[in-house]
Amino acid sequence: MYNVAVILAAGNGTRMGIEKSKMLLKICGKTVLERSVETFADMAEIDEIIVVCRECDLQEFSRLLPNENISFAIGGKTRQESVRNAVETIDECTCIIIHDGARPLVTREIVLKTLDTALLYGAAASGVFVKDTIKVVDEELNITATPERKNLISIQTPQIFSFDIYKKAMHKAVEENGDYTDDCRLVENLGIKVKVVPGDYENIKITTKSDIPIAESILKIRNGQNGF
Repeated sequence: MYNVAVILAAGNGTRMGIEKSKMLLKICGKTVLERSVETFADMAEIDEIIVVCRECDLQEFSRLLPNENISFAIGGKTRQESVRNAVETIDECTCIIIHDGARPLVTREIVLKTLDTALLYGAAASGVFVKDTIKVVDEELNITATPERKNLISIQTPQIFSFDIYKKAMHKAVEENGDYTDDCRLVENLGIKVKVVPGDYENIKITTKSDIPIAESILKIRNGQNGF
């Protein structure tokens, strides 16, 4: 068994109002990127890590991540293209583990549970039930439907797939000119069901500046107030 983790870190800091990559922001002394990658780097079940980044960040990211099992791919214009750029560097593997670099608090336990499920079913993703009531609205913001909350999942990452399945799904999407912002949707388009693995509400995505102190608070609680 040979598993490859693809860490997507090619975004910019526009929504955070910063010029540099948000991957370089620090959470309790370590960058978002380092914290996202270290969980996978410490796992025997992960044989290789590919970090997808912008070309302008390559030198700095390489300095932060000198591990010989970590390589880099340049991001594309879309998420799907970025993952494809990483996939094209992989000769063969058992599972591809796709994770948002902006989720630095992912735990080893979540990765393992999702990986085990993917090995059984071919496709699995971490997710949590939504806490709020969700409304469907029309173009004029009139409520048109209220889905049952018990059936609504907020999908996180990791999203893990059999490499053979993912390659077929990727090729089909390219042939159909499809562009999916979610890897589960790409695989669903192949007619394959994706199993949801109960995730963790603490596996937050760093999107705005206010997410940094929240992440730091979570880390401090996890580590007995040390924050390391």
